[in-house]
Amino acid sequence: MMKKSLLIIILSLMPLSAMSVKEKKKIFIESVLPTIQKVHRANTLRYENMKASADTKLLEALKPPPVSITLAQAAMESAWGTSRFFRKANNIFGVWAYGKNTPRIAAKKKRNGKTIWVKKYDSIEASVKDYYLNIGRSFAFKKFRSLNLKTQNPYELVKELRMYSEKRELYSKELAQIIRFNNFTKYDEVLPKASQ
Repeated sequence: MMKKSLLIIILSLMPLSAMSVKEKKKIFIESVLPTIQKVHRANTLRYENMKASADTKLLEALKPPPVSITLAQAAMESAWGTSRFFRKANNIFGVWAYGKNTPRIAAKKKRNGKTIWVKKYDSIEASVKDYYLNIGRSFAFKKFRSLNLKTQNPYELVKELRMYSEKRELYSKELAQIIRFNNFTKYDEVLPKASQ
């Protein structure tokens, strides 16, 4: 059964036109940030536990990107939580589905006459976990992973996420603008501690 986020519930009760951009952003951040931080914290703990004994490739796969980048991509890919993919499928990062047996929904527009499918997740947390797996495994993000071991500067790192979108370099610039304009780096500084 698919869990509905607070954001999806609010959006179903209140028309978007009734909310200011500032309100939409605030609700979006309050809805998704705790989940991103939770998954980030778990991945960071796995990374820290393996740091002394694992090889570089494994460490690259395990180390999560800064929260600011994840939050910026979530905002961009889901149109601040207003996209149909997010509302109907908890797909906060626009991840495509390639297998027929993968839970999925169809995009409204076709590409070259073919249907585009995106994954359907049971929860935002499942979407965030899959995002981290994708960043940690995909060949397209090999340079990103390598740089992520050397720096946590989101403005340097986003340059290596250009393959995430057909926009390429423009995508990286837009991510940097979202991070800067919304001061998302404040979420990189201190992550809340895991509950005891």
